[in-house]
Amino acid sequence: MSTLALSLKDLRKSFGKTEIIRGVNLDVYSGERVAVIGPNGAGKSTLFNLISGRFAPTSGSVELNGQRIDGKKPYEINRMGLSRSFQITNIFPKLSVFENLRCGVLWSLGYKYSFWKFLADLDDANDRAEELLEMIKLDKKRDTLAMNLTYAEQRALEIGVTIAGGSNVILLDEPTAGMSKSETTRFVHLIKDVTQGKTLLTVEHDMGVVFGLADKIAVVVYGEVIAYDEPEAVRANAKVQEAYLGSHVADAQGAQAVAH
Repeated sequence: MSTLALSLKDLRKSFGKTEIIRGVNLDVYSGERVAVIGPNGAGKSTLFNLISGRFAPTSGSVELNGQRIDGKKPYEINRMGLSRSFQITNIFPKLSVFENLRCGVLWSLGYKYSFWKFLADLDDANDRAEELLEMIKLDKKRDTLAMNLTYAEQRALEIGVTIAGGSNVILLDEPTAGMSKSETTRFVHLIKDVTQGKTLLTVEHDMGVVFGLADKIAVVVYGEVIAYDEPEAVRANAKVQEAYLGSHVADAQGAQAVAH
């Protein structure tokens, strides 16, 4: 029987008198890939910030693998098994691809704050970084400075850093934004590969990506989840069509091509 990886219960967030998240309830089971969609201003990024600890909720709770994490700091949540990427690429531009990945694995391997160890001598960290290089298909760019990668390669590196710590719950915030159609197709395959066996929650605007990647879709409108179901059920939902998909529903018929 599947276990809950992430559970949001009556989650609310207000800024002053304005309520942005309005009683969200959402259960994500281990190994599921869930896409969060909705119009601009729906509260998707705020929801991600609440889950990852950047914001504290006004009320309600967030549970990660059965433990409450609402109100904890982002680094504490990360060490409990949740990692996230951001809309804006967040890497070390003046470090090489390999060095970025090695930085990402250090804490999970027990290397905390130490000033008397040489990174080159940490065989387990170096081996894990090499594995990640191959996984994100940047092994040929091993010694390239991150700032000199293409945009798509930088996004791939960020995902590599995101999964480097071994978290079992991964949050990706618009991972394919700004990519060409061919880059997006390759990136969807990459996301599937690197999150195999993990739980994925992603905010995404590209309907092709959503229907090609997600096991379930949560539709957020005005801070509320108006639908949460398998892709075909969401696509057929009249409330969703009216609130968000509209004319894009027809375009989503071609989404299966992304999955193959």
